[in-house]
Amino acid sequence: MAKKGYLVDTSKCIGCRGCVVACKQWNQLPAEETRFKGTYQTVPDLTGNTLTMISFHEYEENGQVKWYFTKRQCMHCLEPACMKVCPQKAILVNENGAVVRDYDKCVGCQYCAAACPFHIPRYNKETDKETKCSLCTERTAEGELPACVKACITGALQYGDRDELLAIARKRVSELKADNPQANVYGEDQVGGTNILDVLADAPSKYGFEENPKIPTAIHAWQDIIKPYFPWLIALTGAVSVFSFFSTRLLGVGKEEAHEGESVDG
Repeated sequence: MAKKGYLVDTSKCIGCRGCVVACKQWNQLPAEETRFKGTYQTVPDLTGNTLTMISFHEYEENGQVKWYFTKRQCMHCLEPACMKVCPQKAILVNENGAVVRDYDKCVGCQYCAAACPFHIPRYNKETDKETKCSLCTERTAEGELPACVKACITGALQYGDRDELLAIARKRVSELKADNPQANVYGEDQVGGTNILDVLADAPSKYGFEENPKIPTAIHAWQDIIKPYFPWLIALTGAVSVFSFFSTRLLGVGKEEAHEGESVDG
């Protein structure tokens, strides 16, 4: 089955945050107190109760002020590192390619947060679980659009097959390059590709994205070297411990008997 995802055309985003409100309404998440800090961005970061947000960046170039809006949420990687490191197998990729979580299995260990190259999962203290966008799998299973996509009033968000969205994104980038030579599709190749694609009119760093996000080296060591042999390492450690215990006991008994023999001879 074709991978599904959605396209974020940042050149059409006006920062209205309708997608953020729609996400909270659909997932029945509480509002959170915000404070004005001299920027258009009211939500400072993702939280356990905020699964998506509009990130705002302002720059002055050649005497002109430029505003960059982009939507932050789980990128639904084609090769999700979070799934590989989860010790409870609470994360899986469904038939549409969405990276989803089984909250009944999640123990809130936060390994997924450490592994995520985009730094997305957030710990929810109330539920003792890690949370993130699910790509509205309950809605899409019934033929509905993700809540954020349906709420977008400018057409900046589009849901569909990844291949089709990628073609649309490339076409849009080719149009933007006339005035924005650094325009690009973010998510096409990063960390093996993602199901969330962003049309950016400038360098990824201008939007707060990492140019080349990477999975931490320690995570690679765990999932590719240690984890496959972990049960054997545990068994070997246990065997060594048992051997050491009995060896120590036997040596101790031997020394006591030898000491008693010396005492009798004396």
